[in-house]
Amino acid sequence: MSKTIAVNAGSSTLKFKLFDMPSEDVVAEGTIERIGEKMGHAKIKYGNGQKHEEDKPFADHAAAVNYLLDKLIELKIVASYDEITAVGHRIVAGGEFFKDSTIIDDDVISKIDELSEYAPLHEPAELVGIKAFRKVLPNAFAVAVFDTSFHVDMPEMNALYSVPYDWYEKYGARKYGAHGTSHRYVSARAAEMLGKPVEELKLITMHIGAGASITAVKNGKSFDTSMGFTPVAGITMATRSGDVDPSLIAFMQGKLNLSSDEMIDILNHKSGLLGISGISPDMRDILGAAEKGDDRAQLALDIYVNRIVRYIGAYIAEMGGADAIVFTAGVGENSVPVRKMITDKLDYFGIKIDQEKNNCHGVERDLSADDAKIKTLLIPTNEELMIVRDIERLKKNN
Repeated sequence: MSKTIAVNAGSSTLKFKLFDMPSEDVVAEGTIERIGEKMGHAKIKYGNGQKHEEDKPFADHAAAVNYLLDKLIELKIVASYDEITAVGHRIVAGGEFFKDSTIIDDDVISKIDELSEYAPLHEPAELVGIKAFRKVLPNAFAVAVFDTSFHVDMPEMNALYSVPYDWYEKYGARKYGAHGTSHRYVSARAAEMLGKPVEELKLITMHIGAGASITAVKNGKSFDTSMGFTPVAGITMATRSGDVDPSLIAFMQGKLNLSSDEMIDILNHKSGLLGISGISPDMRDILGAAEKGDDRAQLALDIYVNRIVRYIGAYIAEMGGADAIVFTAGVGENSVPVRKMITDKLDYFGIKIDQEKNNCHGVERDLSADDAKIKTLLIPTNEELMIVRDIERLKKNN
């Protein structure tokens, strides 16, 4: 039985899932963290609850890829590299080059490199991952799956900014969004749960984790989304600011004598829950501190919920209603109190959840109260499964 590996390379991480195909059974999964730092950490889960963990330095993503592939053989997860017949890479920015997942060749690699300025924290690392896998698995069928492709055909009224139009024509200045693979998966799964074709539904999907985005899905397509030209826009996130008046950025750059790169770093890594609370980017820490009476933690929580509610209300108005809202990703799947806080503020729209149903973590479930007019669904995301399914689809069409 052949195997397919789905790879997600972050700025300092490498996550993977290895699938038996065509059964789609997960054979192994894991993460290599703190790549490029003095000491990294690798964790691989496989077999019947078996686990391998190790602390060691990983100089770069190429070193992490080589380590991972060697460990798959050493741990007897695969007998040889030949068992891995396909590799799928999650790529953040596809710009307007890529409206769908794409078979990787030299031209695709060149275009991804060209798009690095759209996602400078991720795209270079993803390119290193692609090249490292190509070197060790030169015969594997390789596919790039883009975070932005689900959003690329948004209506222009939602995709474009109110700036000179030639900025878009000459430089591609538009809203690209992110988390498209996740939004695509949970919207399709929501349609199955509701027993209707996704093409007949109006859905609001909330991928709320460390990075977070909300998408209006109308008739099976992305209609609007909260992230913008880059993933720093939209709602308040763990360390990202979300929407900010550009004039404030210019004002604070002058006050603090910052370069543009330094300001972007603050908006990406020192803002959001961390910046407001001064405590932590982790929602669990924020909730704990708020319960103990920490005012800034409570403020961070209030702002976080407020921004999500604001986008949901806007998207209900934009689409002329909604059939369901969907929670997914780390906070969405696991935070019982955050889901309650958000839905309590949406009662006006007929969004109501059953608190007993809501008392769960990471379980696919309809959370709706019996008298809810708009359904509330909890659907754990599965981006890796979407990646391997895209690979199979492209194999058949190739």
